[in-house]
Amino acid sequence: MYRIQTATLADIPVIQDLTEKIWRPTYAPILTPVQIDYMIDLMYSTTSLTKQMNGQGNTFLILTDDDTPIGFAAYSPAPETGVYKLHKLYLDYNYQGKGAGKLLLEEVAAQVKTKGASFLELDVNRFNKAKQFYERQGFLTIKEKDTDIGDGFLMEDFVMRKAL
Repeated sequence: MYRIQTATLADIPVIQDLTEKIWRPTYAPILTPVQIDYMIDLMYSTTSLTKQMNGQGNTFLILTDDDTPIGFAAYSPAPETGVYKLHKLYLDYNYQGKGAGKLLLEEVAAQVKTKGASFLELDVNRFNKAKQFYERQGFLTIKEKDTDIGDGFLMEDFVMRKAL
C-alpha cells in the first residue's frame, strides 16, 4: 500500500539512499559518471539537503510501499506569483509504469494548489525519457534553458508547465 509523507531532516539518509539507487541508472545514458558524481554531491549531500529543506523552503515528500521507501519529490514556491516549482521527482525503477509516479505527482499538485498555485513548473533534462511521462500528465514545454552548475557542467533542460 502506497503512503506519502512529508520528509524531515531525519529523512535525509532515506533521500540519499533513494538517490543512489535511482539517479545513476536514470542519468547514466545522458551524463558522464563524473558529472553524475558532481551533481549528486551538489544536490544531495547532507549539507545541501539541509539547506534545501531549511533555508530554501523546499518541501520533500517520500513515497513508500508499505514501509519501503520507493521514491521522493521536492517542490517550492517559484519567484513568479501563483507558480510552484517541482525540483525533484524520482521513483524506483521497479515501480515505474505502475501509477506510483503519477500518485506522487498528483500529491505535489494537490499540496501546491492548496498553497495558492495556479501552475506547477519543472525542468527536465532534454534527453530524459521522463519528459514523456510529464507530457502524459498534462505538462507542456514552454522553453529550453541551459544552466551552468559549475566545474564546466551544464544542465540542458526543457522547462515544462501545467495549469492546476
